[in-house]
Amino acid sequence: MSAPVTGAARLKARFDDLAAQNKAGFVAYFMGGDPDVKTAQKLLDGLPRAGADVIELGMPFTDPMADGPAIQAAALRALNAGVRTPDVLAMAKDFRKNDQKTPLIVMGYYNPIHHMGCTKFAEACADCGVDGAIIVDLPPEEDVALRAAFEAHGLALIRLATPTTDDQRLPTVVAGTSGFVYYVSVAGITGALVPQADPVARAVKRIRKASGLPVAVGFGVRTPQKAAQIGAIADAVVVGSAIVDAMGAGGVKEALALTRQLADATHGALRESENE
Repeated sequence: MSAPVTGAARLKARFDDLAAQNKAGFVAYFMGGDPDVKTAQKLLDGLPRAGADVIELGMPFTDPMADGPAIQAAALRALNAGVRTPDVLAMAKDFRKNDQKTPLIVMGYYNPIHHMGCTKFAEACADCGVDGAIIVDLPPEEDVALRAAFEAHGLALIRLATPTTDDQRLPTVVAGTSGFVYYVSVAGITGALVPQADPVARAVKRIRKASGLPVAVGFGVRTPQKAAQIGAIADAVVVGSAIVDAMGAGGVKEALALTRQLADATHGALRESENE
């Protein structure tokens, strides 16, 4: 029996499968441990059945500089419940008991990782079935230690490109990244602005050409209509703040119902021929 596909390879397998179906993937973000680990675990375990192709599991942090009010509040709820990075990784390990196919990445900030140590963090991610990470405040020039630790365990270190990432900067951003590139579609914090299709389409093509990787677009996508619009031009659509808001307002049931609506819209998007 062949070994199970893990890490960056699991991400590649999922995006290859989506490309073969000419579908954009749906990436669901939520905050690990919000409002507590038990409730958050129910959401995590239910996301694949609700249509999530990739899951981003937030690691709560005291100073989430890139996040808007919804995710800031979610992080604070989790921290107040005593949730820390090891607890989030334990959620991933529990998730893997029943799901070996859905890519799962963690997303957060570097301070807790630095405190744990890059090697220990990478080992813990691999042990818990995490496939990669997005570290929002860690630029390429400073991620050498974490990237080496991740590469040693076959994990993906996913970088962010933004509307201000010009042609001179882009090669540095994509060098050494794996899995996919996350395109921050608006200049600002999560959930604050709505991305416009034409500039996003141009950016996706440019990043895809420079990286040779799928491009996932996030920040500001909140409705099925916008998810379908972005799904027509990107390799994946990322939604976070809207799911976090739904979780806060109506719990797991409402968050999963919204995920289903957004995933269906993304999967049903009419793909542009340039993406085929």
